[in-house]
Amino acid sequence: MKKNIFWIFGILQSFSLGIIIFLIFHSLNVMSDKNIIGLDTRILLSITFPLFLLITEYIIYSKK
Repeated sequence: MKKNIFWIFGILQSFSLGIIIFLIFHSLNVMSDKNIIGLDTRILLSITFPLFLLITEYIIYSKK
C-alpha cells in the first residue's frame, strides 16, 4: 500500500515540477527579446530533471 502511495504522489510531484520548469523557461523567453533557451531544451529539462529526482527518491525510499 505504501509503495502505491509513493508512486501516486511521486509521479504527481514530478509532473508538477516539470510543468513549473517549463513555464519558468517559457516566461524567461517571453520577457526577453532574445530566445534564451530553445523549445527542445525546455522539454528536455522539464522531463529529465523530474525523472532523475523521482529515481533518486525511489532509491532512497526503497532502502528504508
